[in-house]
Amino acid sequence: QVQLAESGGGSVQAGGSLRLSCAASQYTGSMCRMAWFRQTPGKEREGVAGIGKYGRTIYADSVKGRFTISRDSAKNVLFLQMNSLKPEDAAMYYCAAFRSLNCLSVSPSFDRGQYSYWGQGTQVTVSS
Repeated sequence: QVQLAESGGGSVQAGGSLRLSCAASQYTGSMCRMAWFRQTPGKEREGVAGIGKYGRTIYADSVKGRFTISRDSAKNVLFLQMNSLKPEDAAMYYCAAFRSLNCLSVSPSFDRGQYSYWGQGTQVTVSS
């Protein structure tokens, strides 16, 4: 139904910045929630930043103050601005989305089961 394609990953030195993008095949403004998750070998996929239809955002404690999630609905793109990157931020980053005809009771979430669509991921490496 919805295709998501991440881009912007790469290698950066600790303390540097990176901006990830997630291009959606449909209008992102129609999504009840969208989010960025990340995963490293041996660990479960964890939520990093999420945004609801009306702009409410949530962040993992580990990235709060350093990462910013935003959306350009006109261009069907979700962004993740990552500043002050640390080696522990290195991971495969995934874009996720959930769409419903009724978004009134839907809030941003880090529950993987509450997202219907996933991208293939973009790799982020951070060197010290």
